[in-house]
Amino acid sequence: MIYLNAFIFCGFICLIGQIILDNTKLTPGHVTTLFVVIGAFLDIFDIYDKIIKWAGAGAMVPITSFGHSLIHGALDKASDFGIYGLFLGMFDLTSTGIVAAIVFAFLLSLFFKPHD
Repeated sequence: MIYLNAFIFCGFICLIGQIILDNTKLTPGHVTTLFVVIGAFLDIFDIYDKIIKWAGAGAMVPITSFGHSLIHGALDKASDFGIYGLFLGMFDLTSTGIVAAIVFAFLLSLFFKPHD
């Protein structure tokens, strides 16, 4: 059942993104930013953790999970270190993904040339 829930959740995220792209003038960058903010907003009210329990890894794959991870880490460290913990915790959970994106972007830029 968890596989079906993961498929439904990820499919729903993709459906919403495609509807937004087809019916508005927003670019993919705007939609990505919107989903990160929605994921962060849902984590503030502990809704995203319930979605993770329901959809499992299907809730950890979409871009909304990045917003969840940013806020989740920031709020966790803020309780221990105060205002400094907000910035410390924000990159604690997401540092692996950020470093991977930078390294892979650099490696791919060595092999591919941009077109005009």
